Order: sequence, then C-alpha cells, then structure tokens
Amino acid sequence: MTPEILGPANVPTPSIGFDDKKSKTPTVPSAPLTRKQLSIEIAARFFSLAALSLFLISALSQFMKNPARITLLFLVFTAMLDIGLIISSRVARERDWTPLSIVTAMFGTFYYIAFRMDPGVHLIPETVAVGVQITGILIQISAKLTLRRSFGLLPANRGVVVGGPYRIVRHPMYLGYAIRDIGFLLPNFGVQNLAVLALHLGLQFCRIVREERMLSKDNAYQDYTRRVRYRVIFGLL
Repeated sequence: MTPEILGPANVPTPSIGFDDKKSKTPTVPSAPLTRKQLSIEIAARFFSLAALSLFLISALSQFMKNPARITLLFLVFTAMLDIGLIISSRVARERDWTPLSIVTAMFGTFYYIAFRMDPGVHLIPETVAVGVQITGILIQISAKLTLRRSFGLLPANRGVVVGGPYRIVRHPMYLGYAIRDIGFLLPNFGVQNLAVLALHLGLQFCRIVREERMLSKDNAYQDYTRRVRYRVIFGLL
C-alpha cells in the first residue's frame, strides 16, 4: 500500500511507499513565515515538549505506584508519538493563524495534562480497557503512517492525504483518539476526567470544522469530500 497525497493538479503522487524504497515524500509548496508566525511555530513545538514532560512525570509516577495500570502506558505511548510528529511536521503551504484556531489546537492536543492520574472508579477491568485502547491506537497509527510529516497542530494545508484510512473517513485520527480516551476513562472514571474528555471531544469537533474550512480552499480537497462523505464515523458522522 502506498499512501497518496494530492498535489495542486489533483494528481496522486506517492508520499512514502511501503513497497517502493525509492519513492519519496512529495514536495509541498510552502509560503514563507513572517517573524511572528515563526515565533508561534517555534513556541508551539517547545510547548509540546514541555507539556509532554509534565505528563510523563505525572503518568509514570502513578504507574510506578501501581504497575497494573497499563492504560497509563498506552496513553503515554501515543502522546510521545504525537509530539514526535508535531516536532518533525512539514511546513505548511497555508495555515489558520487565528487566535481561536491556536487555542483550540493547543488545548485539543494537550488536554491529557488535565486528566486526573490518581486511580479512579473502575467501570470495567483494566485488561478490557486496554483492548479498547489498542483498537483506538491502531486506528491512530494507521492514520499517522499515512500522514507522515503532514501531521501538525494548527489547521493547515500540507497536501491533501487520500490514502489508507482516509479512503473511508476524512478524519480517522480523531476517531482513534476518542476510542483510546474512552479506554482510559472507563477504568479511571471520575468527574474531572469525564469533564476533560467531554471538553476535548468538543474541541476536536471545532478543529475538524476549522481544518475543513482551510482545506476546502483547495480543489483537491473539494474533490476528496465528494468521494469520502463521512468525517469521523462511516455511515453516521
């Protein structure tokens, strides 16, 4: 399988081929950043590292107290994967620099810092919750392997990705996040964690709307939305 990114002429070109070692990531035209935009870009990446460090300290300290809490490790693993992709993301040809998009993206990405790491109410056994998390993580990994360096924080056009799980729904990664977080919430249930997850889901919907508003300026994305009707859940949403 070779992930595809549509270029300006709506022609699929291979990004990184799993079956062709010579294939390369397509070059996506990028606009030069202003000094202010560059400062925001650098600050966002440093904030990503700081946020991950705080989360790692909190989550791992709780895991050391109770090694049976495997759901914490899976949350840490995917958070680290996100940060690596954010730091190495491709410079976009166009971004949404509005304050609302910046705030939504930052809180929508680093919401897990607000989770209560102390043990909560076990609504389901930890082992069952791990199975739910793994399902969400596999969806995430599939989407991230397709996006590669087109992954990022702010709504932006880094090329229209149409391969892999993006052939089924337009935002499979957000579906993976939701399933993974439900897997964390059920054995770590509490009012704070429920409120954080509810806020996160609302912010993710806002991100989807703003991302699509940005990408819809591209004819390639308009064609893509006509082929792939559903945003997150096939046949429903």
